[in-house]
Amino acid sequence: MSQGVGDVDLSVGYVLKQAASALRTRMDAALRPLELTVPQYACLELLGQREGLSSAELARGVFVTRQAMNQVLRGLQERGLLARAAAADHGRALPSRLTPEGERVLGAASRAVAEVERQMLGAFDEARRRRLLADLTACVTALSETNR
Repeated sequence: MSQGVGDVDLSVGYVLKQAASALRTRMDAALRPLELTVPQYACLELLGQREGLSSAELARGVFVTRQAMNQVLRGLQERGLLARAAAADHGRALPSRLTPEGERVLGAASRAVAEVERQMLGAFDEARRRRLLADLTACVTALSETNR
């Protein structure tokens, strides 16, 4: 008979999910005054770093479906935070870019999210923070490789 996960409090996956849930809750609270959701913020952050991403690229980067990303983009566009080309330069993808107002809102949102992350990692020195990042990246890589 399979051993199973055992005590959930000692399960890395379970505790990781708790951390992700706590982070999401704190990010939601930090972004609420800016009238942004976490997916909207993530979309703005990605566009701020990589202008011109398509809807499909943004969906992958924000971890939502293409349909959900279309709603996110539509909402951000209606608020005047991003602009999308009326027609694609090539293919069917409509690249998006931040407007000046989108850049302003992104700046405030990015600072709010950075503060949440600072609180989350407050007990970590720089070496421990880098180690956590490397370990989590290794987990992502290991799980990504098994899906190929």
